[in-house]
Amino acid sequence: MTILKNIVKDRVFQITAVLTVLSLFIARPRLADINFSTLWSITAMMTLIQIFEYLHVLDYCAYRLTSHANDARQLTWMFLILAVVAGMFLTNDVTVLTLVPLYLRIAKKYDLPEILPVTLIGMAANFGSAFTPFGNTHNIFMMNHYQVSLGTFFSWSIPLLIASLILLALFSLMVKKTPVPTVPVEDIHIMMRPTVITGVAALVIFAGVLGFLPSWVGAVVALVLAALFDPHILIHVDYGIVLTFTGFFVIVSVLRQIPWVSTLIASLMSTDHSVYMTSLLSSQLISNVPSTILIGKFTTYAGALFLGSNIGGLGSVVGSMCNLLVYKEYVNWGNHQKGRFFLGFLGFNFLGLLILGIMGWFILDFIY
Repeated sequence: MTILKNIVKDRVFQITAVLTVLSLFIARPRLADINFSTLWSITAMMTLIQIFEYLHVLDYCAYRLTSHANDARQLTWMFLILAVVAGMFLTNDVTVLTLVPLYLRIAKKYDLPEILPVTLIGMAANFGSAFTPFGNTHNIFMMNHYQVSLGTFFSWSIPLLIASLILLALFSLMVKKTPVPTVPVEDIHIMMRPTVITGVAALVIFAGVLGFLPSWVGAVVALVLAALFDPHILIHVDYGIVLTFTGFFVIVSVLRQIPWVSTLIASLMSTDHSVYMTSLLSSQLISNVPSTILIGKFTTYAGALFLGSNIGGLGSVVGSMCNLLVYKEYVNWGNHQKGRFFLGFLGFNFLGLLILGIMGWFILDFIY
């Protein structure tokens, strides 16, 4: 019952479910358009994330790392480093759900700046998740849909990561060097054997995402491991995102069968630059995950789509689910007016989108 409640209260799932039902009145979706490998991989990753949450791995790393900061800028750098690395393996969503409340608790205690550091933590989580094939759900989709090799993927993601880190470094210099007393290390202990076992399981799951193993193997391994550690872990797995993706596949399958819609979308896919801009701009309106799935069915310019969808995670609050979670966590934990944070968050995000969008254009021209 708890699982069902968690799914039903997911606003993105609610909207997707309504649109999916409405689309069924237009045409019958094709089973071949539902990418089951992607669904298995997402199930595996969502379960793995909850296991790591149960083991408090990210909490431990955060407290250990931030205990060495002397001022607010250094503290921000520590959080950004951790957000980038954690985003690579634990997804951007889990990273902000863990690190944003932690930073805000420290900021409240020592009267530190909040708007820019919290915004940058969200950006860093997005950038880190873009670097790996399993860091975010649309990367997982692209790996399965286009059958992208590992070498090709990193030839896309390394230039983007370098550009993203340059942007983060520039923005972080705007954080004032407010002195910070030594942040006390919380008494968090890591259970070594379960953590090592989970690490091995993660390798199996990553192998499934990369196509070295059937993707369902990783999902089975993750679900069994969670059940063995603590069955309650399974209650907190985000099954809603799996159902949401299923809905996206159904909606896109129906849209592809509407002649004028297919013609319109195909007309925007004529060059790699048009795919890049369409992906980047549509992400601002419908978020980068559904945008990637929709555009991915109409283009072979996979590199341009990767670049546009991941840079498109900046900008509006709906640019990525991560952005929505950053805002939600600030509303729950922040110490200033949420309206003031919202304006600052949008300002820095759209500035970042402009700068990184231009850098992405040149990456597409001279590197891809």
